[in-house]
Amino acid sequence: MGFIPISFKKPRPCGRRGPARPFTIRESPPYPSAAVTPSPSAALQARAPSFSLPQFRASLAMFATGVTIVTARTPEGVLVGLTANSFNSVSLDPPLVLWSLARTATSMAAFRAGSHYAVNVLAADQMALAERFASRGAERWAGTDFTEGASGAPLLAGAAAVFECFNRSRYEEGDHTIFVGEVEACSHRPGASPLLFHGGRFYTEHPL
Repeated sequence: MGFIPISFKKPRPCGRRGPARPFTIRESPPYPSAAVTPSPSAALQARAPSFSLPQFRASLAMFATGVTIVTARTPEGVLVGLTANSFNSVSLDPPLVLWSLARTATSMAAFRAGSHYAVNVLAADQMALAERFASRGAERWAGTDFTEGASGAPLLAGAAAVFECFNRSRYEEGDHTIFVGEVEACSHRPGASPLLFHGGRFYTEHPL
């Protein structure tokens, strides 16, 4: 598949954004967190894997996903950002999304401590940006065009969609931490073609 050229359109807001607020931890979310309900088989244990790690990775790669860059600004003003394809929706009411991060990630401390972050869904013409924010040691923010969200998190110019999130909760599972964000504001580019990832390669949308 080749990339589909698109023109930039002004993002369409789907939430009200107020004046900039200080980067602080909110004591409690407006909605009560759901209680964790044990599985009926909680007393049992899973069987040992019958596959290798490479086989598991190859099987997971068959699931096509979108590509995001999750961004934040620390209380000291340091910009943080990384490429992630673990993004997913959770709930419409309240508006919740999730993504996951390896526990060994250098940015883990910033996302654990911060009160807000932004999930930037990349458009088809932002493959280079995805690769830059996925590379270790890269100057990720050099020349990157962005605006500051209501919470201070960077909102990447040209993104297909942006979700500004309150860092509502997180769950430790295996070698990753699952972050659940409560969406406070969002916007999208009508007609934007998304950047897709499948089998270790980038693709663009191609309607059937």
